[in-house]
Amino acid sequence: MTTPSFRTPVAQDAERCYAIEIGAYEGDEAATLEKIRTRIAQYPDGFLLLEAQGGIAGFINSGCAHEVVMSDEAFKELVGHDPLAPNVVIMSVVVDPAHQGKGYAKQLMTEFVARMRAQGKASIHLMCKEQHVDLYRKMGYQYVRPSPSDHGGMAWHEMLMTL
Repeated sequence: MTTPSFRTPVAQDAERCYAIEIGAYEGDEAATLEKIRTRIAQYPDGFLLLEAQGGIAGFINSGCAHEVVMSDEAFKELVGHDPLAPNVVIMSVVVDPAHQGKGYAKQLMTEFVARMRAQGKASIHLMCKEQHVDLYRKMGYQYVRPSPSDHGGMAWHEMLMTL
């Protein structure tokens, strides 16, 4: 097995990222192709691809804000995003189901955190389902609270990493 590599996406990667997104998230949880295209175009430095076995196996995408409101749905389209803001908000951490169980999510997160530190960011925020809270704790995130967001009709939990 080859070692995975990381890169910033280009516009042509949007369809593959969308295919991974809809394969890994349930129903309305998944970002639309248009949202993924917007995130690649507007903030490629906050969008990290993991490539393995000849293709994109997973990705993380994000935006930055001065004031973080995790339940802000408009932010998912980067409304209010400021690339110079100190707080990173992760929107998706996703690995293709065919590549899960290989440690790629942890490798993606480790690389992403290193890149955000190198950019001088102050914190990283994310929301996850209850079954992933412990996973993110092991990666260095602290539990904040149950989220008021009902994105996709699901219950979410807010997590925070101070950099």
